[in-house]
Amino acid sequence: MLKDKDIREPLFFFLEEEYGKVRILEEKNIGRSRADAVMVTDDAIFGIEIKSDADTYARLARQVRDYDSYYDKNIVVVGTSHAMHITEHVPVHWGIITVEEEDGAADFYCLRRPQENPGVSMRKKLEFLWRPELVKIQEKHEMPAYREKSRSFVVDKIATWYEEGKIDEDTLQKEIIELLFERDYNTIFEEINKYRQSRKVHKRRRRAVNKKRSR
Repeated sequence: MLKDKDIREPLFFFLEEEYGKVRILEEKNIGRSRADAVMVTDDAIFGIEIKSDADTYARLARQVRDYDSYYDKNIVVVGTSHAMHITEHVPVHWGIITVEEEDGAADFYCLRRPQENPGVSMRKKLEFLWRPELVKIQEKHEMPAYREKSRSFVVDKIATWYEEGKIDEDTLQKEIIELLFERDYNTIFEEINKYRQSRKVHKRRRRAVNKKRSR
């Protein structure tokens, strides 16, 4: 019986063969769920949920709701014990990949291709980005810096600009995808620390200016 850990690595190779240029990000918190993997392609962000033969459908209904808020397309990967009934548990726009063990290795079959998710939220997709990545979008669109504001505040401001038509959908989608492709986990935490330090300096300068004004 194939377990989750037996499926992941060969699954990622299979997805690369199927979709070409991809970036795989593992374990992403979304709402009350955690996506097993996120796949970024040139034009879409995919949520990947793995249900091995050792798993049940107990949490799947909630996971489907969360996935459908965050991802352009979604795929569920299931072991053979789930293959006969998985269509009853996911919406018609979800892709389905089955996996079984053959000659000691995982063998994958695409049962159904994923379609565009009608419920995805651009605001939710912006939550994938870290603060220094959001800054790059702010700078491209000449938005205020909001240095003293939280990440969630900035996400809300960018989403509002998008909803007001100040940033078009294709442009923002492309920028989010490019940032996820370019993300370097070896340097991103250094970038985050640099940004935090710059915020502290900015706050000290602002306090000093306010003190002078109050005299």
